[in-house]
Amino acid sequence: MSAFTTGKIVNGLVAFVSAILLIFNTTTIKTSKPQINLENFELTFSDEFDGDTLDTSKWRAHNSEGVRRGGYWTTDMAKVEDGNLVITTKYLEDGKFGAGWYTSGISTQDRFSQKYGYFECRCILPEGQGLWSAFWLTNPNVSKVLHDAKKGTEIDVFESPFSHLKGERRNKVTSNLHYNGYDLQTKYKNIKITNIGNDPYKNYNTYGLLWTPDEYVIYINGYEVARSHYGGVSQEEEYMILSCEVEGAAARPTNGWSGNIEKNDKSTFSAEYKVDYVRAYTMK
Repeated sequence: MSAFTTGKIVNGLVAFVSAILLIFNTTTIKTSKPQINLENFELTFSDEFDGDTLDTSKWRAHNSEGVRRGGYWTTDMAKVEDGNLVITTKYLEDGKFGAGWYTSGISTQDRFSQKYGYFECRCILPEGQGLWSAFWLTNPNVSKVLHDAKKGTEIDVFESPFSHLKGERRNKVTSNLHYNGYDLQTKYKNIKITNIGNDPYKNYNTYGLLWTPDEYVIYINGYEVARSHYGGVSQEEEYMILSCEVEGAAARPTNGWSGNIEKNDKSTFSAEYKVDYVRAYTMK
């Protein structure tokens, strides 16, 4: 079976599961709860994206440039302007790897990693069919079949695949956990899907993770929305990633949980993931 066929099947399954979770595992931000208090934390990492170029002492291409799902990743699609990191997703006829959909993923791998603490980004999400953005943590062990989440878990603080849906469903993000590789042996848990309560494609919101030895706690705009210790909490250092994904496989778009990017007009479509800051803290 080809990589494209396998990817198409996986994307269909993800879309099916996601549709069920949208019904049965959603929540709202409850502002009656206390907001996270960072008085007992100290800042260990900060990028406010105030310059005019990406700080390569803090960020590098995640994995490598080239084929990524239904398109291509290049660092050229990640720029710093007007106080934001801007990751653009668009179709390029003359892209570095040929004609196709281009976007980017960057990480702090080999620059900054940390075990436990609070991690947060403030951003506006990219809007459109067939793509999604994410703020997540991982380490190299996540891709290995180790049967042990404590060696490393992919912690998706948020992913944003719902902008193609109608009504309030489009204003939701999903938070997930993965470990034990990415093939048939993979272990996966949807922590929660959260209704932001505003249009996250027009408004800045903060997405945070409190990671302790005992659990992961997800915060949106400073309020707790979910928690989990699925598989046993990672006990290893992990690094942060900011990324956009194009639905598909082997650089060919397909239908999936975020729709199909081919439904956009290739000549005019452009989506921007705008990140105001990324910060990390450790307990004092």
